[in-house]
Amino acid sequence: MMDVYVLDACALIAAIEGEPGYSVVHSLFAQSAKGEISLKINKVNLLEVYYDAIRRHGTAEADRMLANMARSPVGVTAVFSNQALREAGRLKTSFKISIADSIALAEAAVHDGCLVTSDHHEFDAIEKNGQIKFFWIR
Repeated sequence: MMDVYVLDACALIAAIEGEPGYSVVHSLFAQSAKGEISLKINKVNLLEVYYDAIRRHGTAEADRMLANMARSPVGVTAVFSNQALREAGRLKTSFKISIADSIALAEAAVHDGCLVTSDHHEFDAIEKNGQIKFFWIR
């Protein structure tokens, strides 16, 4: 079975903006393009990236980013399963995290994958819990 990696918004933003950790995410893109791993992002988390791109660069650039994502080796999960819905709800109730973060975590959990992130502030306590695997980009 192929390893699954789920991007959260901060990981994709790092890749797009050339922030610290971008090379780690680019490496995952390359592995996904070769069919070595499965790389995913939930559409809710992609919305966070789109919003950030509008804020930083304007709508036209944000739309170009979405077009690039459509051609990328990243699978965008538009609808998540009932299992992911329940897991996101459980995680949101158990930890002080946003809905978007709970969805990214749930996607990683139900696909037995790793959440790709740099957001130690939000996720260190969850990692210590041991329920979800993390792939830290920095």
